[in-house]
Amino acid sequence: ALPIIQLFHKPNMMKVQVISRENIQPSSPTPKHLKKFNLCLLDQLIPAPYAPIVLFYPNLNDVKLREKSSLLKKSLAQTLSSFYPLAGRFRDELSIDCNDQGVNYVTTNVNCHLIDYLNKPNLESISQFLPCQPPFKVLGVGDYVTNIQINVFECGGIAIGLCIAHKVLDGAGLSTFLKNWSGLVTCPNLMANYFFPSDDLWLRDTSMIMWSSMFKKGNFVTKRFVFNDSAIDNLKRMSTSAHIKYPTKVEVVSSFIWKCLIASNKKSNSLLTHIVNLRKRATPALPENILGNLIWLSSAKNNNAKRYVELADLVNQVRKSISRIDDGYVKRLRGDEGCSLMRKSLKEIGDFCSKGANHYGFSSWCKFGFYDIDFGFGKPIWVSSISSKCSFFMNLIILMESNRCDNGIEAWVTLDEEEMNMLVDNQELLVFASVDPSPLPFYLSR
Repeated sequence: ALPIIQLFHKPNMMKVQVISRENIQPSSPTPKHLKKFNLCLLDQLIPAPYAPIVLFYPNLNDVKLREKSSLLKKSLAQTLSSFYPLAGRFRDELSIDCNDQGVNYVTTNVNCHLIDYLNKPNLESISQFLPCQPPFKVLGVGDYVTNIQINVFECGGIAIGLCIAHKVLDGAGLSTFLKNWSGLVTCPNLMANYFFPSDDLWLRDTSMIMWSSMFKKGNFVTKRFVFNDSAIDNLKRMSTSAHIKYPTKVEVVSSFIWKCLIASNKKSNSLLTHIVNLRKRATPALPENILGNLIWLSSAKNNNAKRYVELADLVNQVRKSISRIDDGYVKRLRGDEGCSLMRKSLKEIGDFCSKGANHYGFSSWCKFGFYDIDFGFGKPIWVSSISSKCSFFMNLIILMESNRCDNGIEAWVTLDEEEMNMLVDNQELLVFASVDPSPLPFYLSR
């Protein structure tokens, strides 16, 4: 019997019933000389099995469900011919067996209307739209690289949930895959291993020491803090200084959340890290469509014993930390001193966190174009991450574009419950951000 997943969503209990499970294979076979795909060195950096994402599509064009299903499957099969590693299985920790066995493809029915669900979504229920349920297991030999779940609401709306192995692609790579699947761009570049070759697991082992200093026990919860256009404009004005005349929205939102966390925490030392996309940092720029984790970590420290810190000072710190990862830095990462540079960088971060500093890890998904993904039945009404409610995690903030306004940001903040309660009570934060509002555009929200 196929399972029924129950989601406790007020005011009604929502049920998600699995209708089918199948493997979607590439429309054309992978050539024999491409059957083994070697992962790149930087694929070892991120410990998370997946970076899950869910895209919600309303039934605005009254396209029949059968047409949507056929369109999604056919275009996916065609896409997998170019993205053939995604249709394979893990051979070991360094490579993928591109055997064309296909993507794990699940279809479900949801017994409510999409708009009703999105009017006030329960963040903990979003994971039920995914084909893999948290806590995610460590991926091993023979596991799927790609898992997709198509959730069909009573109204004909659809939620597409994806769990693709993080060690195969980062946010930019996920964007490239989704754009190709929806017909927006051409084939991927599968040469990440050329830029950062790997034949052993030294970076995995080194990075795990650093990550172990960041993960901790606690009662972790996730909340969304939504900053609209005017709030971001005001934060930019507050952040402008002689050092930085034109701060970006990611810089000001990251720094403002950091400022509020510093104010609500008893510890004086803290560290902010940001995932930095190396593609545009190199000169000439690396191809934007490279599949792999072309990323590194920037780090900004706050050693100020005072709990009040000027926003402009933190923005300057964040800008400086990211700016250090420039063309020269990328060349050094790829050169003879790359190994020692990576070890030194990760050790500095790990040592600072091990001494009791609070770490806040930021990752920006802005400008990846997720809201432009149109499979032929319109663009998504909401693109979401998931709640990370668990007892062992790290302080994590994912920045995503907001569909409620043109230039807004949704910050998906995961903290220990005690620290989250202090953050939610921060009056300065509440002036600029709304906590867990409906993600629906204003003309649809009730």
